[in-house]
Amino acid sequence: MQEINILTEQILKYSFRVHSKLGPGLLESSYKECLWYELNKNGIITEKEKALPLIYQEVKLDIGYRIDLLVENKVIVNKSS
Repeated sequence: MQEINILTEQILKYSFRVHSKLGPGLLESSYKECLWYELNKNGIITEKEKALPLIYQEVKLDIGYRIDLLVENKVIVNKSS
């Protein structure tokens, strides 16, 4: 649990850094790309636009969802609705 808390603190730190440098009003995709860059630049393995299948009973539907960012294969970062 401690590892997730530290990872979350890092994500928030770089999220605030990106937003402070870019300012408000840009498309969500701009912030996402810059956050992806910041995380990877700082040694935090991050995948973007990762497919997440929907599993219903014994059926796996590959048309499920798309994760904006998957950080260290532990934390999902998606835009808020």
